[in-house]
Amino acid sequence: MPSAKKGAARRRSNRPRIERDTMGEMSVPGDALYGASTQRAVLNFPVSGRPVPAEVIDAFADLKRACAEVNGDLGVIPRKIARSVMSACDELQEGLGGEGDQDAAWWMGQFPVDVYQTGSGTSTNMNVNEVLANLSALAAGKKLGSRDPVHPNDHVNQGQSSNDTFPTAMQIAGAVVIRTTLIPSLQHLAKGLRKKARKWDRVVKTGRTHLQDATPMRVGQEFSGFAAQIEYGVIRAERAMKRLAENLPIGGTAVGTGINTHHEFGRRVAASLKKRHRIDFAEAANHFEAQATRDCVVEASGELRTIAVSLSKIANDIRWLGSGPRCGLGELVLPATQPGSSIMPGKVNPVICESVMQAACQVVGHDAAISMGGFGGTGSLLQLNVAMPMMAWSMIDSIKLLSGAAQVLQDKCIEDLELDHDVTGGYVERSLMMGTSLAPVIGYEQAAKLAKEAHARGLTIREMAIELKILEAEALNEFLDPGSMTEPAGRKVPGGKKGSKGR
Repeated sequence: MPSAKKGAARRRSNRPRIERDTMGEMSVPGDALYGASTQRAVLNFPVSGRPVPAEVIDAFADLKRACAEVNGDLGVIPRKIARSVMSACDELQEGLGGEGDQDAAWWMGQFPVDVYQTGSGTSTNMNVNEVLANLSALAAGKKLGSRDPVHPNDHVNQGQSSNDTFPTAMQIAGAVVIRTTLIPSLQHLAKGLRKKARKWDRVVKTGRTHLQDATPMRVGQEFSGFAAQIEYGVIRAERAMKRLAENLPIGGTAVGTGINTHHEFGRRVAASLKKRHRIDFAEAANHFEAQATRDCVVEASGELRTIAVSLSKIANDIRWLGSGPRCGLGELVLPATQPGSSIMPGKVNPVICESVMQAACQVVGHDAAISMGGFGGTGSLLQLNVAMPMMAWSMIDSIKLLSGAAQVLQDKCIEDLELDHDVTGGYVERSLMMGTSLAPVIGYEQAAKLAKEAHARGLTIREMAIELKILEAEALNEFLDPGSMTEPAGRKVPGGKKGSKGR
């Protein structure tokens, strides 16, 4: 159990302690690591009961550690104080990582401010400052709230403003979570889709456009399209990470001018973060843009939205192709993960696909909220954006939703997905669009007439063509070979044989 928790437990009491901030006295829970400013915010914003995400708090610890390190190196604060703050940051992150869910929950309980708070995130910045100051006090054997040896403003917040720390923390959090969770999950899904594409690349099926029969294609080609969507998703995630990382507002303080901070501060903090995470964090090229807007977050959210759209397309196509089992398309056999109905025995539903699609819907909703948060006159007002906590929560939730959805889609659906070869082969032979390959020989209008007559009489194109003696048998077989229809003329079909229905 982390030392701060032990220390707070020793001081646990039903009696609150009295602390002060610039507005006066405030009663604070006796064992809380936070102080008066945080408690005032807790009372001011009883909106959702939803705190700022743990990922943002963790990013704040990264940021405050880097700030203390740089301030110590620059001689702005004593090195001993800097080391104390850095140790407190380490302890906080250890606690947030948790030895168990209960322990991590205790630490998150030290950050109780609602996400729907002051739009600059000032309350959360002060919450972090107070917790780190109190962790330093406990480490020095001092009382909670003593501000000895570390002051939350003069030391932890030295050279900083909520106006540059909160946007920096949300960008750090977004970049780190994209790299550690989203990109690996997408790569995992892409690998699974590529595996299916290779496995089924010799299986010919009926293509469909407008939900109507179209010319033949191979199942492997269809799944290669799914895999490519996710591979592009990885690229989009990397772009989002890069955009968040390259534009850190830290060093701009209140309005971007850098008042009350060392001129090397922002650059050095970014360099420290880059070294720690091996992500290309960099100080913003223009602090006035970085703090007056959240365009980088809006841009990153747009990439996340596109990934969500890709996931929804794949999940929806798979549930369509697996519809049935007797009265639908029935080409794919989806894994049976749970009973599908409380009234219809034996029913199995595409629940994994539905879960993924719901997650995708929520990401699109978050993107709309983030976009509105970035709008001029809504969130972005003159020198500061004032919708940052909401935008941070929405962005982190989007990243986590996409990560989880991609992982679940692969592990619970794609991995054990099967193909009904009899169904796919049967559809191909019955498809009226087989006649497309005859159009260059007999003309478009004659081919259309052939298809309509075959449909009216319930015959296949092959049966109708034989009856009408359109071509010699050998030539007809060549033109109606479904495998040859899956590649441009002259290109070799996988397997070495035209029209292979490999199983």
